[in-house]
Amino acid sequence: MEQPKKKRRPLRRLTLAVLAPAMALGATVGLASAPASAAVWSSCDQWGNTTLNGYTLYNNIWGSGAGSQCVWANSGTNWGVWANHPNTGGIKSYPNAKKVVNKTIASLGSLTSSYNVTVPSSGAYNTSYDIWDTDYDYEIMLWVNYNGAVGPLGTSQGNLTLGSHTWTVYKGSNGSNEVFSFLRTSDSSSGTVDIKSILNWIANTKGWMSSSETIGDVQFGYEITSSSGGLDFQTNNLTVSSS
Repeated sequence: MEQPKKKRRPLRRLTLAVLAPAMALGATVGLASAPASAAVWSSCDQWGNTTLNGYTLYNNIWGSGAGSQCVWANSGTNWGVWANHPNTGGIKSYPNAKKVVNKTIASLGSLTSSYNVTVPSSGAYNTSYDIWDTDYDYEIMLWVNYNGAVGPLGTSQGNLTLGSHTWTVYKGSNGSNEVFSFLRTSDSSSGTVDIKSILNWIANTKGWMSSSETIGDVQFGYEITSSSGGLDFQTNNLTVSSS
């Protein structure tokens, strides 16, 4: 099981713009691993970020003992990361793309996302959605695939088929916010998730949060614990749509 780390997650997302300039990590190796066709943006900075096509991309190297990592993007929906993090336990980074929603669960007509990824067969990581309310009281994680010594916070609530996938559901708290983790029972490299139905189940069926909570943003990326020797993670396509 991974060490609890959720308390730090809102901080690293909210303060990117005001942090001191970060050091470049593994610039030469990382940029060389970008696609043959020149990416429109790339960064090896610890907190490197940009906005493309309505999505905000973050390199987001936040864990202790991290190694080198570089992110590249052809667009907000087609991007990837090269990471070389040591096998020392503890999450090192969460490179991701974020789409702002800013609607209450009750007022959302729909919230869906499609993903298509290429991930390594080695290393320790999960490919996940990270969904937050605007007050950062609740975190909803949807793991679509995972590998190595990784695990969710909290205790198992059993299996559930919802949002077009079958998940093992975990519920926990880190003392700052509630954490609901949905781990797909089999790995997937592509698919569509009905996120609205998952939010409805949490709020209306289980009563774990209020339907008046405002969903701030939907993030999708790779929570990397180790990737020794350098591994590539590629988001071939990502779309997040709401109404």
